[in-house]
Amino acid sequence: MGSKTILSVILIVSLCVAIFVTQGVAHMQTPPTTVPGLFPPGLPIDLVKCWSSLFNVEGCVLEIAKSIFSGKFENVEAACCKAFSTLDANCWPHMFPLNPFFPPLLKDSCARIVPNSPTHN
Repeated sequence: MGSKTILSVILIVSLCVAIFVTQGVAHMQTPPTTVPGLFPPGLPIDLVKCWSSLFNVEGCVLEIAKSIFSGKFENVEAACCKAFSTLDANCWPHMFPLNPFFPPLLKDSCARIVPNSPTHN
């Protein structure tokens, strides 16, 4: 019985030490300011500003997300198209890095939904 107790105490102490050392090391490390490769340092595009115009239109981000996954653009409403058409084209590669073809497709589709919006060049 005595050896099981000693073994249990050693195991508990070892686990506590591992937890506290891990927390201490994590505390000492500085978090990265950017995600390497995704958002390079000194990024001239303000992504918050890019996305904010879409978040200001109720349901717009959800409509865009649905159209990304379904490939159907007819569910995007006119107000959302209007907000999307006002985005700076420099925002697109940063907002949609995994699908660079999506923004021009949505922009062209929005040109049919909202006749006054310019098409993608």
